[in-house]
Amino acid sequence: MRAPRYLLLTGIIATVALAGCSSGSSDSASTSSAGSADKAAAPAERAPQDAAGQAQDQPAKAPDLSVDQRSIIYTGSITVQVKDINVAATQASSFATGSGGFVGGDERHSAQSAAGNDNASIILRVPSERFNSVLQQLAGLGNERQRQTSTEDVTEQTIDLDARIAIQQARVDSGRRLLGQAKSLNDLVMLEKEVATRESDLASLQAKKRKLADLTALSTITAVLLGPDAVVPKKDDEAATGFLGGLSAGWHALTASLKVLLTVLGALLPWLIALGLPIAALLYFARRYGRRKAPTTPTP
Repeated sequence: MRAPRYLLLTGIIATVALAGCSSGSSDSASTSSAGSADKAAAPAERAPQDAAGQAQDQPAKAPDLSVDQRSIIYTGSITVQVKDINVAATQASSFATGSGGFVGGDERHSAQSAAGNDNASIILRVPSERFNSVLQQLAGLGNERQRQTSTEDVTEQTIDLDARIAIQQARVDSGRRLLGQAKSLNDLVMLEKEVATRESDLASLQAKKRKLADLTALSTITAVLLGPDAVVPKKDDEAATGFLGGLSAGWHALTASLKVLLTVLGALLPWLIALGLPIAALLYFARRYGRRKAPTTPTP
């Protein structure tokens, strides 16, 4: 009877021991799996934070402005010798209006000697993207003599004006809010003066911005039209140099000095005649009268 009881007790103890081992292994497995999951999740959570920190540490980059995004002022002038001034001036005006611009000025001069010496100066305002095409159209009116173009990049000025306008607008808005909260007459008067000053500064900045926008949106072309017999004016850099240039400059200086001297002499001549002749006559009669009054010394 003791042997079966001992075997039964041994079986129960072995069963309990196996159950405890299995539960411990499962708990350790779950614990290890949870720890590994936490370790895997921690880098995933830290990655966005590290990326945000690196993004904050990096300085802000300036915007990459391409050529078509920059604010550029185009200015040009062209001299063309044409057969008929009036016909060419009408065509030049049509080039401006046809490109979406307008005529800013039209000045024509008729020579008294001959119609071939007539000339005209026309100021055209054309869109910047049509600047080169309008210049080519003007050159086709006749024989091109001179052409000059220049550009001015005002992108930085435009960006600076935009920032200053935004800041000044915020100052105006804050001043108006304070003006609405004024409780005394002195505060009201002081705030009204301050708001008026801020609004004036804002209007000045906005006017500068409009002027820059007008100059960048519309380019300026000065078209000089000359008749077939008109003399083409030379540029300053085309003047003669060397010995001939010095001789020409000296001759021009001499003639200019003689002109100045003759001008001064012509201005003084009437005064010399008006004052010199009476003085000379007085001196003559005074000497003659003195000779008559002088006593004669007796001869020994």
